[in-house]
Amino acid sequence: MRWVIKILGFLMAIIVLAVAIVAGVGAMLPKEHVSTRAAHFRAQPEAVWKAISTPAEFPKWRPEVRTVEIIPDVSGHVLWVEHSGQGWSAQEVPYQMTEFVPPIAPMPGRMVTRIASPNLPYGGSWTYELSAADGGTLLRITEHGEVRNVIFRFVSRYIMGQTKTMEDYLTALGQKFGEKISIQE
Repeated sequence: MRWVIKILGFLMAIIVLAVAIVAGVGAMLPKEHVSTRAAHFRAQPEAVWKAISTPAEFPKWRPEVRTVEIIPDVSGHVLWVEHSGQGWSAQEVPYQMTEFVPPIAPMPGRMVTRIASPNLPYGGSWTYELSAADGGTLLRITEHGEVRNVIFRFVSRYIMGQTKTMEDYLTALGQKFGEKISIQE
């Protein structure tokens, strides 16, 4: 029985040490980051714009989004809550559309969204710029992210990658239009 307690104690010490190292490294990383990803779609700018600027339709093409709840507009901006995951991984993230300039040929479109809660361990804004290109649409997403929690900061930098969410988004958008897209930096 003593050897079981010693082994458990040793394992707990290793876990505590690992968490301390992860937290220490995370604390040394910058809280804010900027990253960009882009993709070309055969779909026309108006179709891409409609897909990315209609939150109520997100569950139809973004596999990680289960439901979207549209919040009454009180500030002149579109507000919504994305519900994703299930069980322990369930999340509710409120977003606000702060800029909305649809593409009108030959002018490009621009939309900016941001997480509308300072109480999450992360936050930031995403700028979506789309323009007509090569008979279709070039969509560029720039993330101005902030990871407040030092452990999440470590995970986002070294495990998930700070561009994974944008890459998943662009891939899902390509699938919506029946396209296999190539992601660019």
